[in-house]
Amino acid sequence: MTIKEPGIYHIYNRGNNQQQIFFSEENYFYFLRKCHQYLKPISDILAWCLMPNHFHFLILANEESLQPAKSGGIIMPALTNGFRLLLSSYAKGINTEQQRTGNLFQQKTKSKLVSDEPFYAATAFHYIHYNPCEAGLAEKPEDWPYSSLQDYLGKRNGQLCNKEKAFTLLGVSENEFTADYNFPSDVMKKIH
Repeated sequence: MTIKEPGIYHIYNRGNNQQQIFFSEENYFYFLRKCHQYLKPISDILAWCLMPNHFHFLILANEESLQPAKSGGIIMPALTNGFRLLLSSYAKGINTEQQRTGNLFQQKTKSKLVSDEPFYAATAFHYIHYNPCEAGLAEKPEDWPYSSLQDYLGKRNGQLCNKEKAFTLLGVSENEFTADYNFPSDVMKKIH
């Protein structure tokens, strides 16, 4: 995962060989607790969505996110290390629970800097929340319980997202959350 400068990043990964990564409701909660532990202290999470075989985050990487972190003999940005710790600790727990071995996630977590292109960050924000509908898991985005949209709609008092920064940086408003959102096709090609 490449984080080189401050900005808003769309970060995502999926199960190795597109396999399932969440097997129960408790698995989703376990992953979110790990996000609170490894990501929230070093970044501003603007949006997230956990799907049965992949996840998406929209994260504001700040100066703290870019601080050098050492793992063995490798030095990397703190946010990269945070995702490394999140995924490895989650995979270890799931492998134990599911009595499996091997990689749970694909080797490389993807990151795209989205704050440097017009509309990309706001489109990614909405795309992340609409992802369960595209996958046929929910009829409406607000029906999917494993995304930050529940927090933005006031249906849950989640503490993972920095909603104030999302409103300010992305120019989104609360009345957009349940409206049908038209994704600009040129931007959508870059999100997938």
